[in-house]
Amino acid sequence: MRFNVIVVGSTGLVGQRLVYMLSKHPWFNLIGITASRDKANKKYKDVVKWSLDSKMPESIMEMEVYDTNLDIIDSLKPDIVFTALPTEVSKEFDIQLVKKGYIVVSHASNNRMDKEVPLLNPEVNADHINISKLQGNKWKGKLFKVPNCATSILTLVLKPIYDNFGLRHVFVSTMQALSGAGINGVSSMAILDNIIPFIEHEEEKIENESLKILGEVTSEGIKLNESFYVSASVHRVNVLEGHLESVYLKTNKDVDVEDIKKSLIEFKENKIKNLSLPTKPLQPIIVRNEKDRPQPRFDRNEGNGMSVVVGRVRKDSRNWIKFNVLGHNTIRGAAGNGILIGELIAKNYNDIIQ
Repeated sequence: MRFNVIVVGSTGLVGQRLVYMLSKHPWFNLIGITASRDKANKKYKDVVKWSLDSKMPESIMEMEVYDTNLDIIDSLKPDIVFTALPTEVSKEFDIQLVKKGYIVVSHASNNRMDKEVPLLNPEVNADHINISKLQGNKWKGKLFKVPNCATSILTLVLKPIYDNFGLRHVFVSTMQALSGAGINGVSSMAILDNIIPFIEHEEEKIENESLKILGEVTSEGIKLNESFYVSASVHRVNVLEGHLESVYLKTNKDVDVEDIKKSLIEFKENKIKNLSLPTKPLQPIIVRNEKDRPQPRFDRNEGNGMSVVVGRVRKDSRNWIKFNVLGHNTIRGAAGNGILIGELIAKNYNDIIQ
């Protein structure tokens, strides 16, 4: 079965990634794309400032852009709606969609911490999809959320470590790419010859969302993980794509470096072997042993941008584990993860719509 899907908010960086990946997806038919009213009723190629490395597929160049309008979406009758809207717009439009009965995969930060809304990083917490059934008391449709980009990268590596050795403390310092702020997010004068040690609300998102993603499914929704805490410091750096994160953590069990590496490398075999989805990388976590990797320019496209790359795994004299992890922020951290969530929904579609 193929599913009809639309992208709401198709001209931003995440929207472009969604359109590009969905245009050639084996499970999904891209039947519509929307944008703001001033871009409606025009060809996609004429209204989008294409910003991806890959050439725009011919199949989407001539697509008509629709106004972001509920009546238009009703006329298209999609099975799944992917939204890539600014949070101030998404917090209203997402809810309008689910009230109308649509299944929505949303990339904005609103409602991420609602206990009955799945915040999904599928290799980590695919089982959280089941709490969407609790939403039946609120609206006809179902809302699923894509995590913050840095959180998606971080929780993918925390999961096998937590499962095998437990966690007590996690400190993370991020070096986040310009694309994370959107096409017009950071001016050249602000970032050239500079690092900006602040991204609004980013630290709170990483700290809180990580505990939900690694939380517990209960009859009342997701209960946050209370067995450890996350403390984050964030920085915007002059890199186009790829968030690099320096992670410092303390495990419950005494563990050596090789144990950590082994748990990361074997994660695909031990934990997610039955999660057969087209966008899931064969190796979600790649461990490199060179002393100067990972690096954004060389490592961000591993696994078609869906793998994260870990390097410099080491241990200090106080038994803190330290490593760097890199992930492609607009693929693994955004659109690619959104499509992976869409695939998980498609695989469980009949259960979800009941």
